[in-house]
Amino acid sequence: MAARVSIQTADFNLSQEVEQLRAGDKRVGAVCTFTGTVRDRNDGLSVSSMELEHYPGMTEKAIEAMIDEAMVRFDIFGARVIHRIGVLQPLDQVVMVAVTSAHRGTSFQACEFLMDYLKTQAPFWKKEQTPEGARWVDARVSDDAALARWGIQASNG
Repeated sequence: MAARVSIQTADFNLSQEVEQLRAGDKRVGAVCTFTGTVRDRNDGLSVSSMELEHYPGMTEKAIEAMIDEAMVRFDIFGARVIHRIGVLQPLDQVVMVAVTSAHRGTSFQACEFLMDYLKTQAPFWKKEQTPEGARWVDARVSDDAALARWGIQASNG
């Protein structure tokens, strides 16, 4: 069985990851996935690359805890989170969240819950390269609001 959390520089194969997550589990009736990619624009400026850094050990532990929370809150069978680090270009895959359950609604909710957490609480730092130079990217107010609907107060402010 694959690890639930991977922080890596290498790209990932969504089909292979989903296949491993649901392998042999006949209870699975739904798989919900989210894949985030690098955009070429953000806040009105073009973006030539994005660099992601993290706190090794702490990042994995924080995401594992949130998967544990998703397992308690939602009737899911499994979850897998992959987040890339290093320098990425527009179109590159950055993050994958995959969730299995018996029914689609539960999978959708748990996947969204995990993404809302990742966008605001996971210890990652993003720096974009723009025509005006490098800039660090903070979580958006809308990301904090998305997390709040799950009863979790953002701790990034």
